[in-house]
Amino acid sequence: MKIRGNKYLIIFLGTLLMAVGVNMFFEPTHMVTGGVTGLAIIVKSLTAGRFSICPDGVPLWFANLFFNVFLFFGSYKILGRKFFKDTVIGTILCSVSLYIVPIIDLAKGDFLLAAVFGGAFMGVGLGLVFSAGASTGGTDLLAAITHKHFKHYSVAQQILVFDGMIVCAGALMYGIYVTLYAIVAVYITSKLMDAILEGLKFAKMAFIISEGYKEIADEVLNGMDRGITAIPAKGMYSNDEKNMLICVVGKKEIAALMDIVDKKDPQAFMIVTDVREVLGEGFREYKQ
Repeated sequence: MKIRGNKYLIIFLGTLLMAVGVNMFFEPTHMVTGGVTGLAIIVKSLTAGRFSICPDGVPLWFANLFFNVFLFFGSYKILGRKFFKDTVIGTILCSVSLYIVPIIDLAKGDFLLAAVFGGAFMGVGLGLVFSAGASTGGTDLLAAITHKHFKHYSVAQQILVFDGMIVCAGALMYGIYVTLYAIVAVYITSKLMDAILEGLKFAKMAFIISEGYKEIADEVLNGMDRGITAIPAKGMYSNDEKNMLICVVGKKEIAALMDIVDKKDPQAFMIVTDVREVLGEGFREYKQ
């Protein structure tokens, strides 16, 4: 879901939601979920009471900006000018959001609530930022830099390693009990982020082998107003020539398709699988 209009407004909204997750759920419960924001939570705890200018510790917004500045210098040539510019903007907006969103313990010390709602806000926020073609920096940038020297490991694998190291540091600081809930938050974050990025693209594809393929195809074409394709096939057990139907429908339409197949041929063989993205008539238009 590549967002084109109001791009920077979407990025700002995404960073605001991320800041709500960090400032109102993760930071009050010391829940370190990885990334630079997780590292910032650790730094804030380590520096609390050490500097008169910030008695509560180094603010999250400052630590987030500070760590990313160094990563920007190392990643400029790797990321390319356009993505680098959007990442800088995303990082600045993230720091601004962390500054303006107050630190309030909305979960009232309940780790489960903090993990669920903090992960939800973080996942939706990250999904919006990434869908706008930007990033908030952090371990994404670090992995892009290190991948240049360790090409046998994917960027995703290296991000996992860096985030894992930060989560482990959080476990040493705050104990395993909080870290277990942090892992729950990471899982929720990843699932909701994927839902934002891929949710509108998902569809269902059905492979149908039936003697009544003509009747099924007619009903799909006329009753559901969906396209369907017949491909010659051969059953290797029976050695019979058959026609296999292929049909792509929306997630909410798959039940109607299964009803049609069951009504026309209860003995039909049907395989249903997920489709990540569909371009063309009846779905999303292809744009250069």
